[in-house]
Amino acid sequence: MKLLKPLPPNRSYEEIKNHYLLEKSIAERLKNSTREERTQILSTMYDEIFSKVPDHPRLTKRQSEDQTAHANKNKLSLVRKYLNETILFVEFGPGDCRFAFEVAKRVNFSYAVDICDQRNPAVNVPDNFELIIYDGYNVENIEPESIDLVFSDQLIEHIHEDDTRHHFEVVHRILKKGGSYVFRTPHKFTGPHDISKFFSYEPEGFHLKEWTYTEITKLIMEADYASFRTYWNAKGLNIRLPNAYFILCELTLGKIPKRYMRSFARYLIPVLCGVAVK
Repeated sequence: MKLLKPLPPNRSYEEIKNHYLLEKSIAERLKNSTREERTQILSTMYDEIFSKVPDHPRLTKRQSEDQTAHANKNKLSLVRKYLNETILFVEFGPGDCRFAFEVAKRVNFSYAVDICDQRNPAVNVPDNFELIIYDGYNVENIEPESIDLVFSDQLIEHIHEDDTRHHFEVVHRILKKGGSYVFRTPHKFTGPHDISKFFSYEPEGFHLKEWTYTEITKLIMEADYASFRTYWNAKGLNIRLPNAYFILCELTLGKIPKRYMRSFARYLIPVLCGVAVK
């Protein structure tokens, strides 16, 4: 198999290939599954891949305090202005939950919602924190209209395309009126961003779909949010720009060949970042 990108310094060709082929096979099962079948696949997929890919970045990053601190600082820059000691916070797709733990220091209560428990058992859990394991579809443990702030980072691309609108509807249901959903997800025009980037020009791994602002805006409006604020986000900067800017960029970039489109998109729309307000 031909490499399309240089190997990372800490992983061999065989390790990358093994990761890619396994993730692609699981992703194909997910893409072709019914909603009921997806529930079963989601409940075991990370156990399967972590057991067979011991060099998976999620496992190696878990062991690095510096990487965790850097990632948490970056995420905190997206939500800091919303945080205070009175609010209830929810993070979807929290991974090892270290960011949700960090937020717990600044809020009344911090929930994390995920399809499995990826926490490091050696890390202390805050008293005002709860992990909720769900089926990747419905959240029954959180009361409607009870949450002030919902956050996700690098999550939406992992949701089956048929379920993405439902995800926004679930978040809408648990948010208080005026509450916000802050999220960040890879932009389609700069991808793929999963392991398939080494062998494919399209996402074939656990990024089941990488989105555009045009597509996400449509879903958010269909889910009955009051407004959608959009941001240019890269290198520690988070600059609010009109959604029309991103839509125009997508219309323009979509007309040029992909090999050029990706280069321009890295600067114009480096990532998809927004705040949906109920």
